Amino acid sequence: MTAPTAAAAANHVRALVVAISVPVPSWIRWRAPWSEATPGAWSGHDGRVSASDDRAAKPTPVASRRHRAAEARRAAEAQVRQIVRRLEARPPEHDFTPTLDRMKRATAYLGDPQKAYRVIHVAGTNAKTSTARMIAALISAHGLRVGLMTSPPLTDGLERIVIDGEPIAPEAFIEVWGQVGPVVDLVDAQSADDGGPPISVFEAYALAGFVAFADAPVDVAVIEVGMGGTWDATNVVTSDVQVITPIAMDHEEWLGADLAGIAGEKAGILGKQAVIGPQSDAVAEVLAAAVAETRGGAWWAGVDFGVVARELGVGGQMVAFQGIGGMYPDVWLALLGSHQADNAALALGAVELLFGDPAAPTPLEIETVRDAFGTVTSPGRLEVVRTSPLVVIDAAHNPAGAEALAVAVTEVFPGPMVGLVGVLGDKDAAGILGALEPVMETVVVTQSLAPRALDAYALGAVAADVFGPGRVEVVPRLDDALARAVDLADAISEGASGPLAAGVLACGSVTVAGQVRLLLRPSRR
Repeated sequence: MTAPTAAAAANHVRALVVAISVPVPSWIRWRAPWSEATPGAWSGHDGRVSASDDRAAKPTPVASRRHRAAEARRAAEAQVRQIVRRLEARPPEHDFTPTLDRMKRATAYLGDPQKAYRVIHVAGTNAKTSTARMIAALISAHGLRVGLMTSPPLTDGLERIVIDGEPIAPEAFIEVWGQVGPVVDLVDAQSADDGGPPISVFEAYALAGFVAFADAPVDVAVIEVGMGGTWDATNVVTSDVQVITPIAMDHEEWLGADLAGIAGEKAGILGKQAVIGPQSDAVAEVLAAAVAETRGGAWWAGVDFGVVARELGVGGQMVAFQGIGGMYPDVWLALLGSHQADNAALALGAVELLFGDPAAPTPLEIETVRDAFGTVTSPGRLEVVRTSPLVVIDAAHNPAGAEALAVAVTEVFPGPMVGLVGVLGDKDAAGILGALEPVMETVVVTQSLAPRALDAYALGAVAADVFGPGRVEVVPRLDDALARAVDLADAISEGASGPLAAGVLACGSVTVAGQVRLLLRPSRR
């Protein structure tokens, strides 16, 4: 037997240290069988204290309790900001190595929390977040606790982890990070010994989400892939249902230079049963081969399920769906755009598979579907954040997303639009602007605060080629650019002879949509 190397010995010591120093994951502790022999004793994880403690507590004035609660909340928020700053200093989510070793090692140390609940796994290029939100809404409407993990966030890192429709509370995130942080540090050290990188910001948030959902505990988690599929940090889950939203060109530097290569990466999440959204022929061929290889089942949009009819309404649309298990007529969907109706059909199919027997699928209760879709929201997706003048934000950040946005804007907002556009440096700026040009009278180009944001003047040069110089203004600061776009919309409305007022369409990246949302709706998360 050969002697262990120094690195192997160090890893062994660290593994022993983590077993001693890292607390037992709370989701494991909370699932232990608690004794009920003593009246008033702890009997669960709902935060109740014993009867004797309750009797001993002295009455506290309401104002004093509120003051202490407010102080505690502010302290928790400050602590979360410190944690988030350290997280955001980690390698970015697009800077990854094709391996799941770090995630597998970290989840094992944490007790594999991702195995504590059922999972629907969502991959694709566009529509992942909206589809995941609709899936979560449908599951919640059935009376189950649901966790939702999406990326990237619009405005706040805690938006990545949602439980029962609400972002994780600061106090809960602190408790979760108390479990995850030491493990992240340990795996960082082990990876460094092996010559590898530290855990990325996306991997760290994914670990926190897995633990938070187990802590809650949720019945089902809806997990959105960060990028790709095969090597994505979320692909340590064993999912009950897989969802593939439309696949298009994006992240070519990391996923491949053609649709077939990108589709192959995203097909890496496929398993026993999948619903697949509208795809090009090239993508469908790759996905069909992957389904055959996994020997799983697949249900395809336009063949096994889809939108039968839709009618535009105020603030949404009335849709009839053909599901995998049956028909769903007269469903009000509180989201705009034909693409959102397609996303809803995909979400419906996923939940039918989750709850039903694939061999003999049955429809969901129609009123439950109507309740879920009638109140569903998807912030940052064709969202009106101001009405006078109209300001609409959308997270479209690649040519395919911009094309879907342009179709929806033409249908929903017939008045003239002023564009407010900022793009990340690794995106197809000309493709995005080319898709948007038909629905924008003029465009104000800018840049968000994101480190990857394309310089406003560089984007302005691209926009001048697409729109013509006379229809382009460059305003580098986003707040100034928003004010300028609003002024232009007001001027167009004042000079127009028709009844339709002009509006502002802010898009081009998730960060532009999120930062405009913060500027106009600062009280909202």
